[in-house]
Amino acid sequence: MRLLECVPNISEGRDQEKIASIAEEVKKYEGVRLLDLSSDKDHHRSVITFVGDPEAVKEAAFSLAMKSIDLIDMRNHKGGHPRLGAVDVVPFVPIQGVEMEEAIQIAREFGKGLGRRGIPIFFYEEAANQPERRDLPSIRKGEYEGLEEKLKDPQWRPDEGPERFNPKSGATVVGARFPLVAFNVNLNTKDLFIGKEIAKKVRFKDGGFPHVRAMGLALMEKGMVQVSINLTNYRVTNIPKIYEFIKEEAFKKGVEIEGSEIVGLIPLGVLEGMIQHYIQCPQFSSSQVIEKRILEFE
Repeated sequence: MRLLECVPNISEGRDQEKIASIAEEVKKYEGVRLLDLSSDKDHHRSVITFVGDPEAVKEAAFSLAMKSIDLIDMRNHKGGHPRLGAVDVVPFVPIQGVEMEEAIQIAREFGKGLGRRGIPIFFYEEAANQPERRDLPSIRKGEYEGLEEKLKDPQWRPDEGPERFNPKSGATVVGARFPLVAFNVNLNTKDLFIGKEIAKKVRFKDGGFPHVRAMGLALMEKGMVQVSINLTNYRVTNIPKIYEFIKEEAFKKGVEIEGSEIVGLIPLGVLEGMIQHYIQCPQFSSSQVIEKRILEFE
């Protein structure tokens, strides 16, 4: 079985009717399975995960993107998470029987198709055409509000689609990548400075942990602060290392961790690392999970 995963992030996390309508597009395609739908009101963002045959996944992703573009108006969007457009980022992830080269090809074909519909497209990670565009935060710098000016800069000419600003839909970042772990830690404080300071110590670009992106966000509805983290290679830096560091840094400031969350789906290897760390069982392997063995047997 050949499986390619797609994890579109759309700029709608509050209107459940719109979110459901957008996610429903995936179910129309044979050979594609919707695995997860996660929404956050403070982030004003939803993460939709589906998997299946590469070509069918590409078609489902395109249908989902067009529905999102139809329903979401970026001129009315305000949220805690950085974003460039209605369909903010669309990563394709090889899961089984699919090489990264094929995922890159699918990403570029998808981007070309969406570009023809009037959306400026930037390719990132493994699908990037330019080294400076590999990193998602670099592309998203300035966010939607700065996109009109950004598109006037010849260095930020889109890889596909028009060079002009699309005020309703913004731009979309498309790529192929290794499985990413989205992990958030909530702090029992309203002091955003603390969250931002800890995030700066965690993220790699400011001297923190390798393959880690992080930012501090205010969760207005919950009355607390969040350190929002992306682990771009969990085999190098896994959840326990980050969680313990944040816990220690927060303790120094007299702040407790209120809880944490994993957004979307994660590879089984992430749980391996957590078990190995927290119960000091370095020999533990996912091969010891009975459900996994039963599936292999079947």
